Amino acid sequence: MSIAKECGSYIDFNEVMQMTDATALEAWNVTATDFPRSRTTREQLAYLIRYAILAPSSHNTQPWQFHIGMDHIDLYADRSRSLAVIDPDHRQLIMSCGAALLNMRVAVRRFGFTGQVEVMPDPDRPEFLARIKLGLPVTPDKGDYELFDAIPQRHTNRQPFELRPVSYQIADQLSKAATNEQAWMIRLHPDAKQQAAELIAAADRVQFHDKEFRRELSQWLSPARSDRRDGIPVEAKPGRPIMNAPMVVRTFDMGNSVAATEHGLATGSPVLMVLGTELDEPLDWLRNGQAMQRVLLLGRTYGISASFLNQVLEIDRFRAEFAQLTRRAGYPQLVMRMGYGPPAMPTPRRPVEDVITWK
Repeated sequence: MSIAKECGSYIDFNEVMQMTDATALEAWNVTATDFPRSRTTREQLAYLIRYAILAPSSHNTQPWQFHIGMDHIDLYADRSRSLAVIDPDHRQLIMSCGAALLNMRVAVRRFGFTGQVEVMPDPDRPEFLARIKLGLPVTPDKGDYELFDAIPQRHTNRQPFELRPVSYQIADQLSKAATNEQAWMIRLHPDAKQQAAELIAAADRVQFHDKEFRRELSQWLSPARSDRRDGIPVEAKPGRPIMNAPMVVRTFDMGNSVAATEHGLATGSPVLMVLGTELDEPLDWLRNGQAMQRVLLLGRTYGISASFLNQVLEIDRFRAEFAQLTRRAGYPQLVMRMGYGPPAMPTPRRPVEDVITWK
């Protein structure tokens, strides 16, 4: 039986596969023992992509492409998988690719290489985000192994969290991890958390009132027992799955009910974290995506789960108002609720062959 440790207990993938087609979850069964250590650099790089694709992405769009050369991988943003309504500038798309890049860096280190990364290497090709090489041999330490092991254990957890607090010591470690990736992260004060919840709920109501938003969301909702390899399975949402959820979301304005649910998730979570950057350019988005993933992996090593409440940053006027709650210069890029929760199911991934091009 294939299992993944989550929150101190175990997810039985056989149970999950009764709801989601088994082939859609095959990517999560990757194992370090299969690394082709005695094969070519090109084959080793190709194998590492299996860890990169386990990164989270907005609506689980998985908007990345990897071009494999003889001694390097080029990471490209796949703009054909963009979200025109909530992410017209591709800010979240690039952050998603940044998360995949961080997974790749962690995997390179785990298998005994320093890793060499050149970001935004060609100004004339903004979709070309990074070039990765293995670099020199190195001996990984305990922290390298722990972060790597967290990659297949990390699943976005949309369920309510326990009331058990996240210690300030752990929160400080998470903030330092973000700083190491040239981003910043703050823990909202309890008073600011209440105000943030109000803004999040207001953003939900505005978005669901928009027919174009509902149409876009419905396109990325995956019905129960689907063999789809991307999108958000309805089983991953809190509560009982809605029959024919894509049609229901597309047709009805459920903003008030969604707002009430997510207001409760925001106020009931032990901690709301905000990740941001000094500037608001594509390079900053790529850095923030790497910071996000490093925080998520480190949090996983402490048994902490997370999910996102980014709708408040997807509408300009709410983003500007939310920025004042951080009491910090710069641009908020992500809002994460973090805490200790029940096991979360993995979301599907496209076959690795679908995101690779051999050069």
